[in-house]
Amino acid sequence: MADAWLTSLITKTPQEGYELATTLSRRGVKYTQPDPDVLHKLRPEYANSADGLTAASHVIALNFQTVAAANNYWRDA
Repeated sequence: MADAWLTSLITKTPQEGYELATTLSRRGVKYTQPDPDVLHKLRPEYANSADGLTAASHVIALNFQTVAAANNYWRDA
């Protein structure tokens, strides 16, 4: 957590917002399990699990909801 990489939730487009949501999700996993060896060891288990993939998609969707709200859903007020 040394480098400040998240300076804003504001994005120009929904596509950029979705990419940010994906990055937030991936970073969350890395912060939760900082050992890369453990991450790589566990990846085949959840990468081949319908439940694991559904859970990952759910986390991305929640992060996208947050980013979309921060961007006023990309609409002018």
